[in-house]
Amino acid sequence: MSALSGSAYLPKGLTQPAPMRDGLDLPYWEGTREHELRVQRCTDCGTHQWGPEWMCHACQSLDVEWVPVEPTARIYSWERVYHPVHPALADHGPYIVVLVELPQADNLRMLGNLLGEPMADIVIGSDVEAVFEDHDDGSPPFTLVQWQVSAA
Repeated sequence: MSALSGSAYLPKGLTQPAPMRDGLDLPYWEGTREHELRVQRCTDCGTHQWGPEWMCHACQSLDVEWVPVEPTARIYSWERVYHPVHPALADHGPYIVVLVELPQADNLRMLGNLLGEPMADIVIGSDVEAVFEDHDDGSPPFTLVQWQVSAA
């Protein structure tokens, strides 16, 4: 796990992420500010889950909690994006979006950006680690989770 130093990976002009109005994902965003990756875990059956829900996907229990997990994963799938999905990204392509799998959390999967050379060869199954990108100038401040291939 590391923090992104220098300029932010994502350009200014994108809508700032924020917790849902009902507060369901607030513990996730609080965790990112602390450079901690958090997911939900059922207190009844122990299953980890993502995205956030009020009930367990596996046993339908309403007793779910937020827990920190190791911020490491492996690439499950990926896409090299050439077409900007937002005007602020018009001059920032291509970039790589990865679907990562967290083996220490029931193999749940998360989407994110892969940092590094956008034309690099991407290998399914490669180990990656979270990089926390702080946006202290946000209102309120926020932190994004990016991914980078782990050092060999």
